Formats: sequence, structure tokens, C-alpha cells
Amino acid sequence: MSVLVYVEQVDGKFKKSVFEAVSYAKAIADIQGSSLTAISIGNVGEAELKELGKYGASKVLNVSNDQLKNFVNQAYASVIAEAAKKESAAVVVLSNSFSGKGLAPRVAVKLEAGLVDGAVELPKLDGGQFLVKKTAFSGKAFAITELTSAIKVIALNPNAFGVKESAVEATVEAFSPEIKATDFTAIVKEIVRATNKVSLPDAELVVSAGRGLKSPDNWGMIEELANLLGAATACSKPVSDADWRPHSEHVGQTGIAISPNLYIAIGISGAIQHLAGVSSSKVIVVINIDPEAPFFKVADYGIVGDAFVVVPKLIEALKAHKG
Repeated sequence: MSVLVYVEQVDGKFKKSVFEAVSYAKAIADIQGSSLTAISIGNVGEAELKELGKYGASKVLNVSNDQLKNFVNQAYASVIAEAAKKESAAVVVLSNSFSGKGLAPRVAVKLEAGLVDGAVELPKLDGGQFLVKKTAFSGKAFAITELTSAIKVIALNPNAFGVKESAVEATVEAFSPEIKATDFTAIVKEIVRATNKVSLPDAELVVSAGRGLKSPDNWGMIEELANLLGAATACSKPVSDADWRPHSEHVGQTGIAISPNLYIAIGISGAIQHLAGVSSSKVIVVINIDPEAPFFKVADYGIVGDAFVVVPKLIEALKAHKG
């Protein structure tokens, strides 16, 4: 029995969340005393595939097929399930990313496996039980889920475990499973990515702002602060609804759920719908002129002050530090 981890690639490259998923899967393999195999789908160079050995993958199954050059949910799920059967995998790990959220339940159904999505810690084996801590109620709480199935599928929240090196020599093996035509009844025709911006789900640092900025014309200082920190930019729902910022930046219960190491909220009151999408952040910093803003109740650090005074001072201090 082994552990299998799916490694998502974008334009032939792996993101940090992939190395985190491999590190997590390696830790599970160590707990069980088994080996770790990675499955990569798409055109990825051998050097990149072998790099997965740095984080504990001793074998990498490489699926290179023109039909699978672009992400196809059902087809990718079938390939991952076939890889799990080939490797007799007892545990399958994926990153709980945009694509992972669609893949994990499909893989679980194909393998008749139990599923935990949004995992935040390593499983605990307690008296024969397989227990996994995960987020619940849109990130407002945690749940301990017991998986009793023979095969288990776990989708790991980004930034929940961290990247840990456990170097081994990775062997790359071509894998060509049978792909059914029914897996391509719904396909993605085109994927458009913002290549000049930090991806929100993968971001370790996020600078976010709300209606307290009063106008979309004032977003320059938010972007400048984010650029200085190497952070992604985000916004609250009222801001995206008003078309001040694109909906791809909306974080919250009805937007993107994130779990960065640092979340800076500027001019956001902190309604429960917003908190649901950001409460998994490791450190939350709130800047708001209203001392009664709900956000201060969950903040690790808070500044009661006018954003138009505080943020320029932060920018000035960061420039001086970098200088």
C-alpha cells in the first residue's frame, strides 16, 4: 500500500502549493511506513518532475497526452483514480485548490473512498481510527472527521502544512491509462490567467481593502503596498459588486476562501460573510477608523486610524526598510 499525490502544473511549472501537498503526502507515507508516488498530468519537463523527489516523492508517474494538455475535470479524475489503482494507494492527496476542489470528490467516487476536503493537519491514527482535522462552516470552525473506508482521499488547504524537504531520488515513469470518450463530454475551451499578478489562492501575503477607501481611484496605495510586500490584492464583496475591483479579487463566503500567512484588511468592517473566507489566515492585521469594527475581535494586530494616513506611512516605512 502506498500514498499517491496529484501534482497540479500550470504551463509546465509547479506552484508552492504542489510542494506543500507533496510534503504533506510524504508525512502521511512516513506515518504509515509506506512509499510516496506523485502523478503529474500535462507537459512537464523531466527536471521539474525529478524536483518532486526533494520533497519525498520516490516515484513520479508522468501522463503526457495531447488530449490532457488543458485541464479536463472528469478526465483528470479518471487518470488519478487509475494511478491510485496501479499503485495500490491507500491514501490519495490533492491540494484543495480551484481544480482540486472539483477533482477530489470525483476521485473519491471512482475509488469508493472516504473524502476530507479542507484538511489543515496531518491525520491522527488513534486506536485504529483515521482522524483528520478540517475547516467547517465556511472556515468558521474546525471538524474532526473519521475516515473508515479502505481508501481515503484528502484535499489539503493551501498554506496549512508548509513545504518540508525530505530528499529522495525520484524516478520518472511514463503512465498511459485508457481514457474514455465520455470523460470529454464537457471540456474547458480556454483558460485566461492574470500572469502579472500573485494568485490569490496561493498567496502567502494578501493586502485587502473595502468600502473604507471611498472610491476606486484610491486603490493606488493598496497596490503599492502589495507590490512592496510581494502580496496579492483582494477586496470585500461590496467593492467587487460596485465594480471598483474585479470579482476575481473578492474574498469571503461567496468569493474566494484564502489562508495566507498574513492578511491585511484595510477599511473592511469584518462582516461574518467576509470573515468566513479569510479566518484561516495565520496572522490578521486590521486597519480601520472605526474602533467598534467587528474585524478587531478576530485581529491579531489592529490599528485604529484613517487608512489615508496609516497606509502611506506604512509604504514610507517599507521603502525606507528596503532602501
